[in-house]
Parts: sequence; C-alpha cells; structure tokens
Amino acid sequence: MVTSVDIVERMISTLPADDDHPYRSGAWRPQQSEWNADDLEVVQGQIPADLDGVYLRNTENPLHLPIQHYHPFDGDGMVHMVGFRDGKAFYRNRFVRTDGLAAEQQAGHSLWAGIAESPAISERTDGVGARQFLKDSSSTDVTVFRGEAMTSYYQCGDLYRLDPLTGQALGKADFNGGFPAELGVSAHPKNDDRTGELLFFNYGKQWPYLNYGVVDAANDVVHYVPVELPGPRLPHDMAYTENYVIFNDFPLFWDADLLRAGQHVPRMHDLPSRFGILPRRGEPSQIRWFDADPTYVLHFVNAFEDGDEVVLDGFFQHDPEPAPIDEAGIPASLRPFRYLALNRMKTRLHRWRFNLVTGATREESLTDTISEFGMMNADYATTDYRYAYAATGKPNWFLFDGLVRHDLHTGAEEHYCFGDGVFASETSVAPKLGATSEEQAYLVTITTDLNNDASYGVVFDAARVADGPICQVRLPERVSSGTHSTWAPGSELRRWRTAERAADAVTVN
Repeated sequence: MVTSVDIVERMISTLPADDDHPYRSGAWRPQQSEWNADDLEVVQGQIPADLDGVYLRNTENPLHLPIQHYHPFDGDGMVHMVGFRDGKAFYRNRFVRTDGLAAEQQAGHSLWAGIAESPAISERTDGVGARQFLKDSSSTDVTVFRGEAMTSYYQCGDLYRLDPLTGQALGKADFNGGFPAELGVSAHPKNDDRTGELLFFNYGKQWPYLNYGVVDAANDVVHYVPVELPGPRLPHDMAYTENYVIFNDFPLFWDADLLRAGQHVPRMHDLPSRFGILPRRGEPSQIRWFDADPTYVLHFVNAFEDGDEVVLDGFFQHDPEPAPIDEAGIPASLRPFRYLALNRMKTRLHRWRFNLVTGATREESLTDTISEFGMMNADYATTDYRYAYAATGKPNWFLFDGLVRHDLHTGAEEHYCFGDGVFASETSVAPKLGATSEEQAYLVTITTDLNNDASYGVVFDAARVADGPICQVRLPERVSSGTHSTWAPGSELRRWRTAERAADAVTVN
C-alpha cells in the first residue's frame, strides 16, 4: 500500500528549537504542520472491515512562547482525525482557527496572559469565559453534533466548527442566533444521540454563576435557564440521564480573598460536594441538591436512572489539592505542574446514588486503580451499562501510559500498558458495524512513541483489552501527546459514503 501524504500548511512558530519546557518537549513536543494522509501504512495487524468512522482528538498545541510562564492548558487547539473505512485509514490534523490564533499569528508572539500568569501582563485586554481575560484557544474538548465537529474550551468560549471528514474550518456555532455569547459554552457539552439534542452549560464570576441550555436537532436553543450557585465555582463536566441533567458544586474553587485582588487561585474549602439534579427541560425551582463527600471531579463517565435513584459514575479525586513535589533538578517554577498527574490527584472511579424520594446520597469507590479520562460505548449512554474504559498515568506526569477496562457489574478489570516511552490519548469506543451488544466494539486512540519518534492510530478489541492492539497505522508525523477525543460513526457524517476518500470531499484552502 502506498501512502499519499501532503503538508497542507505549516504554521509560523517562535518556539526555540532547543525548548526544554516539560510540556513543550518530549511527548508534548508541539507540531507546526497540518497534514493530509490517505491509505495509511498498516504496521501491525489488519484494519477491521467493521470499523467505520472517525476518531477525533483535540489538545493544546502552542506556537509561541508565553509572556512569562507557560501552563500546559495554554496552547492553541489542534484537532487530529484518524478515519477508518472499508479496511483503509486516513489522517488529517488542523489547528482550530480561533480569533486568538489569528491575532497571535499576525503579531508573531503571545498576546494574552496564560493560566499561570497575571492578566496585567497581557497585551490584549479582551478575553472570554469564566475568567474574562484568557484567550479562547478552543483546545479542551471535541464533540460531534449534527454531523459537524465542534471544539470547546474549559474556561468557556465559542464553539468552533470543523468538517470531521476533512478538518475544514466551518466557523463558529451560533445555534441559529441563540448562542449564549456573554459566557459562551464550557467544554464537555453532551450530544445525546437518542434525542438529537446537545446539552451544555457555562459558568462565570457573576450571578447566577452557572447556566444550562439545550439545543435541539434543528440547531435551536430551546431551553436556557440559570442554575444558581453560592458563588463562583469551577465545574468542568456535567452528566445526563434519560430524564435529568446533573450539575456539581465542588469545594475546590477560587479563593475569595485572592479573587477580590484579581488572582484566580483554586483552593479546597471545608464544604461538602453538592450535586444538583434537574429535569432536562426543568425550571430553576425544580433543581434538587444532594450533599456528598468533599472532592473534585474532572470527568464523569455515565449516569442512568435506577428506580427512585439517579446513578452517577465519575473519577473521585482523593487529593484534589496536592502539594508541589520538591524534586531535585526540577526548577521550582515547573514543579506545580506535577499536580496534573493522576497519581497526585489520586483519581479513582466512583459511584454516587441520589434517591429522589428520600433525598439521601450513597456513594462508593468502584476500584483501587488510579485512572481517569473514562469513555464508554455511547450506544449505552443513560443505561445501566457494564464497561468503562479509562487511562492510567505515568507517575508524576500528565501522560497516559496504559488502558484499563472496568467491569462495573463484576468489579473485574483488564489492564494494558503501552511500555516505556509510549503514551496514548483519551481512548474512544467505536461500536462495530451491526453490533448487538455493548462489548462488540473497538477502542481507538493515538499514541506518541518517543522510542521511534513516531505516532500511530491504534485499535483494540474492546472485549480483549489486555491482549493489546489488533491494528496500528502509522501517522505522517509524531503527534504531541493529548487528551480529549470522541468517536464519530460514519453513519453520522455527511458525504461519508459519497467520497472515495476524505480528500475528495472538499478543496482545502
């Protein structure tokens, strides 16, 4: 098989060639080039004929030095697409064409202060979202809604649309004029395939501090209500069941005294966790709040209804505010980034049960294994599903070194380790064509292999994770390590069956 490879564009970068920042080098070495690659070389196994769709992954990819201090969440968004169709694979990657990216490319340097910097040093005083002064890099998450990919930012901002088949920029989402422009949309909006709805939230520093909205299948905002919180909070994710949405009020939020001084420093407070449950088209007066053990949760896996109870699964942090590690040879300015490591936060899969009749909360840890960034078979969302697939982490680093399959019915687990110097992205679940059970699926991820200076699209059989990959295809360039992803079945993509390959669907500018 002959791989067809083309560089579409190479972006201007002012990063030094000898950059030694731990999150701009090694596994996190950023890219400058955008690629089209068809008929990818299969270096292991065979591409399954019943694997049909596109794996999309978004992650920060910096192009310029920070004004002072770089944080791993400051980089510009880049979406990677690995598509599988008829036993062949293709690859595309594109920077998310945000307003901030365009402005900094024109200036040739960073214009906004990053998360670890004071806003006073910014050249640009405009900004977005919860903190109101950050560049909207749209680099956190990616989802597919109405056949289009949309990228989002965890501090809230615009949703940038891309063609998931080609990567072509399609502009910002406007929801037929109903987009909540003041705060935008947070990362992790939820696409409910059953109803065709997109459920979203946003948050900020002014009352009501959180809002919830619903976009219907016609792209109209049909519901948008305030969810009042006691003050500014830092929600990162939400969950939903067939009839309810679930919000959170965790005790890790900005220190109020420092916030009044213009500093955004999160601290753990002596408060319980709270979960708010609201009917999906409910009014603010209908929300029910449930107390739970104090923690912080970045990501939930699934939620469903079980009689009078709402059941919620997510990753409980047993140490939400880990102290920096004093490591020899690590500059003091870089040590705080170690708190991003899963073993520092001690994240474990956890289950909460909220009784809508009695108001009681029950909760339990489902495993001793430290893992995060959980995914499940989306065909079984809002049901009493059985399998959650999650990433394990390299100790003291924000890097994913393996996979674990949690069997939520039996408690059994299967593990796979990628090996020294090989790191994965969040792993999505791709149901097999014609699947009739939850386990009839593949797992798809992108790996960054430092040993071979290469990256691969990697496929596992979801029923046999411990056996390792059943297929690997070589990507044209080593990809920076990354996080959030999604799987888009071919049946949800426009022109998927009308073009022989992705490059035929659109002319890339």
